[in-house]
Amino acid sequence: MTAKRLFSGKFFPGVIAGVLLLLAAGCATKTINHVLADPSRYRNGEVRLKGTVVDSYSIAARGAYQLSDGTGRLWIISSHGVPRTGASVKVTGRIREGANLGNAGGRLNLPPGVASGVVMIESSHKAKR
Repeated sequence: MTAKRLFSGKFFPGVIAGVLLLLAAGCATKTINHVLADPSRYRNGEVRLKGTVVDSYSIAARGAYQLSDGTGRLWIISSHGVPRTGASVKVTGRIREGANLGNAGGRLNLPPGVASGVVMIESSHKAKR
């Protein structure tokens, strides 16, 4: 099949649909269980999660919140503000095994699971009530 025939007539819409499906699959929302089962698989790529905030801590527009989606719970580290407990959130970020929030000028007691373990470093989030 030639390129001219592939992009003409009845084949072109199929090619476009295939490309769009591949792009959508790469950006699909994952479950927390997927991430926790194999965190190294998601370490270098952007991941989207959605769920409900079950716990949150903030200091000067930075902090952490725990997201639950029914398959598991994951701590999200944010420098864009922290949604309130009970909020429904869609979050995008990168998975890290362990995190450092930096020096807060003294002793900072982090919630369990934030100082070590698997966390997401947030690049953005959208919250609803």
